[in-house]
Amino acid sequence: MAVAGHTERRTAEEPGNDRRRPSRKGRAPRRGARRPGEARTAYLLIAPAVLLLALVVGYPVLKAVYQSFLTDPGLDRATGMFDSGGNWFGLHNYTHWLLQRCATPEGGWTSCPSGALGSQFWGSVGVTVGFTVVACTLETVIGMVFALTMHRAFRGRAMVRVAILVPWAIPTAVTSKLWQVMFDPQGVVNKLLGTHYAWTSSLWPARSAIVVADTWKTTPFIALLILAGLQNIPAETYEAARIDGAGAWRRFTNVTLPLVKPALAVAVVFRALDTLRMYDLPKILTGGSNGTTTSAVLVVNQLTRGTNSASALSTITFVLIFVIAFGLVRLLNANLFGARAKAVS
Repeated sequence: MAVAGHTERRTAEEPGNDRRRPSRKGRAPRRGARRPGEARTAYLLIAPAVLLLALVVGYPVLKAVYQSFLTDPGLDRATGMFDSGGNWFGLHNYTHWLLQRCATPEGGWTSCPSGALGSQFWGSVGVTVGFTVVACTLETVIGMVFALTMHRAFRGRAMVRVAILVPWAIPTAVTSKLWQVMFDPQGVVNKLLGTHYAWTSSLWPARSAIVVADTWKTTPFIALLILAGLQNIPAETYEAARIDGAGAWRRFTNVTLPLVKPALAVAVVFRALDTLRMYDLPKILTGGSNGTTTSAVLVVNQLTRGTNSASALSTITFVLIFVIAFGLVRLLNANLFGARAKAVS
């Protein structure tokens, strides 16, 4: 018994059997733990960039919001004298656009007459959203085809990539003038189709011309982003699918499409944001006439008549674009997370 007790005491006294938690002093820092002062240094490093963004972006936005509550210079209907503007106007600039209400000579409000800028707001929103949906759909489908073509190994692939990316490198103003000449009644498009359309002089031909020109210019951008996603897919994945007997279509739907979804989502979101603020293409190609006035074109047209009212319109446009973009990001992220969760399970 004495020997057993002595043995138990020795076992308990051995360093390897000490169950007490070691002191924190002298222990190596946890992996990823921040050292004291690192957070302060990080804040100091990013402070100049944040300050610059606040001055360049934040100040103009806040000033535009403030101006949207002020009156524009013009004739005072009550006194008949010229008013320099800048007086508090409340929400009247916003109701002017959202409710399409215009001021009357008696000082009241009524529905804006047809042709007035105030009556074009919701029409311009519909045109902008329509361009975004149609153009982004076409550009995504064609961009996927281009990306798959550029991803394959064949002779002359470098020249094909350069040829596909050339339209994206051309400035939008040049693209607009180029397609304006091509859509002329005596232009190349009518010669090829055997038609005599005045493409920029009627409703649907003018809209079709803008969609075609925008698709031609910006499809390479989506193709480039999708190509970057395709190059991250391991070749062994396709080889395993072939061994399992998957055909070309099943490899595309079950391998390529799920794995390229992150790059595809980024391409769609970026392209949608760009199309929602489309200005130069419709302005140069059709002048914004014949049902092609986008929200950005309407804002610029209003700037020549009243800066404060234009500030209200630009604020409304910004909110609409933000809501659409936020919903699109949430939708695409939900699909991506769902695909990941299904793959993990």
